[in-house]
Amino acid sequence: MTEIRPIRIEDAESYRACLDRVAHERVYIAFTEAPSAEQAQFFIANMLKRGLPFVVACDGDDVVGWCDIHADPPSSTRPGFSHVGRLGMGLDQGYRGHRLGESLLRAAIEQAGHCGLERVELQVFASNMPAIALYRKFGFETEGTRRRARKLDGRYDDIIMMARLRPPSQD
Repeated sequence: MTEIRPIRIEDAESYRACLDRVAHERVYIAFTEAPSAEQAQFFIANMLKRGLPFVVACDGDDVVGWCDIHADPPSSTRPGFSHVGRLGMGLDQGYRGHRLGESLLRAAIEQAGHCGLERVELQVFASNMPAIALYRKFGFETEGTRRRARKLDGRYDDIIMMARLRPPSQD
């Protein structure tokens, strides 16, 4: 049985392996291989330290999918963007089509609301129709298209830019 839960630092190696498998498909995400083990561990540690949304789907001890919402740290030189997060997600091939993407996305969006993220944006390849349908189901709207933004293996793909807004806090 697959479990959806927050990522832990101990998941770094398994998360990186899952990311690498999805990246090697060269279809769904911009990576064509995973970052180094050190970079993956640093990313996870930073996300945990900042309390940003990062959930994984696990089959036993193996990470088979993830969804994270990264936000730039507050900056005095670039104020005004701390309410914005960028979504990234992926799922191992054998686990697609079983609603795990929905579960991952639901958990990450719920966490986003708890950490002050009012705008969650993403980029998705236009050829990835199942992902686009999933994002629309969760209230993401298309904001634009970057035409022929990727050329990989001799094929072009547009990038669809989408975002989901939640009402501003009523503080």
